[in-house]
Amino acid sequence: MKKSVQSVTILCFITLLGTGYLNAQGLPNKTFGAIYQENIKWAPFPAFPPEARLSILVGNPKNPEPYVVRVKLPAGVKLMPHRHPEDRIYTVISGIFYIGIGTTFDADKLKAYPPGSVIVLPGNTPHFHWAKSGEYVTQVTANGPLGISYINPADDPRNKKNKVKSRD
Repeated sequence: MKKSVQSVTILCFITLLGTGYLNAQGLPNKTFGAIYQENIKWAPFPAFPPEARLSILVGNPKNPEPYVVRVKLPAGVKLMPHRHPEDRIYTVISGIFYIGIGTTFDADKLKAYPPGSVIVLPGNTPHFHWAKSGEYVTQVTANGPLGISYINPADDPRNKKNKVKSRD
């Protein structure tokens, strides 16, 4: 299993380099660049709870191209069961990343992954997250476009925002 995860991670990195999509936070394609942690720009993401943050590091997740994003979830925040159409590789940057597989949130199904862990999640796998023991940051590497659909549409923060707007 370890060799398989390492192979997938290396293949994804080589793909990013070989395609010339390394355009981290506005750097032109095929230009050497680096992003220091203190320069990462965090922003809300409509498909996440309002406390969560996302940073686009490489590529454009809206396009059919390789991308790298980071996700920061503060302590106690949950991402309810959802799917992504794209295959994903998660790398835990900080904190403990709790992820469970299934269409219903079940704390007993959560597995804890410490910093440095790499998790391979095939596309369309229903899963959920919880910042159970404190804030965590994960890095997601995938080929876009990025997609997210909640198993229960009522759990989708985009639907909750629309309901609030429609009441005004």
